[in-house]
Amino acid sequence: MLNNISLLIGITLMYSAPLIFGALAGVISERSGVVNLGIEGMMTIGAFVGAAVGYFSGNAWIGFLAAGLAGGAFALLHAVASVTFKADQTISGIALNLIGPGLALFLCRLCFSGATMSQPVPHKLPKILGGAQKNTVAQNLNLDSTVVLAFIAMLVMWFVLYRTKWGLRIRSVGEHPAAADTMGISVDRTRYICVIISGMLAGLGGASMTLAVIQQFTPTAISGHGFIALAAVIFGKWTPQGAYGACLLFGFAEALSVFLGLKNVPIPTEVLAMLPYILSIVVLILFVGRSVAPKADGMPYEKGTR
Repeated sequence: MLNNISLLIGITLMYSAPLIFGALAGVISERSGVVNLGIEGMMTIGAFVGAAVGYFSGNAWIGFLAAGLAGGAFALLHAVASVTFKADQTISGIALNLIGPGLALFLCRLCFSGATMSQPVPHKLPKILGGAQKNTVAQNLNLDSTVVLAFIAMLVMWFVLYRTKWGLRIRSVGEHPAAADTMGISVDRTRYICVIISGMLAGLGGASMTLAVIQQFTPTAISGHGFIALAAVIFGKWTPQGAYGACLLFGFAEALSVFLGLKNVPIPTEVLAMLPYILSIVVLILFVGRSVAPKADGMPYEKGTR
């Protein structure tokens, strides 16, 4: 019984980590007033770059950092389209979701002799307690380092948003950009920075999947996790701590499908695989009407408007 509980907790936290990074990416971007529907594409780019750099360098940490940088660079496209050219942020995000997987697959074929999957990285990101635990419960609760990093990222974002002057500026730009502009805050610069940070977090989320969970890039490595992260942003009411809690819930749904599969429960695998997505739809139906987004979310800002 204790083994089963610890196994379920361990799997929940493992699958929650990529979602948490993705959800925090959505929170920081939308708090500044830029809707980021491109998290799925950014996570896919991060997943590939993390796995590829981790494989060729032989160091998973270098791959992890490279994934963050790649996600930030990819998000720059969204920032330019949304902030500089005042393009429709929804269309821009959808475009990134189409470009990201295609670009990752193209680069994968280029780097791995035409294969659609990367080679497995030599070493995954380490566990927090190392790999020498003999007790089954300790093994189950020996978390990936990405779980700890995701928790720290949530705390840092909460502190920045609600306890620092910079966080107050971000929230004011997302709520009332004209007033923030009047106070001397650069709306465009703030939004650029937040969108790029958003991309970096999404990239780290993708790398959390390929460097800690499945150890290589595959075309289905992300497969909807970016959209689930977006649902977590809404469920969490655009707060880091709320998004974190929502990701744990979605992670539990994924863990439950894996756990039931391991226990050979007579439920079709297709049904088990749908659990996280069904939960996402239910959450959106129940909570999307109750959650209130930042007032200027998705609205391009023209300097001088009131």
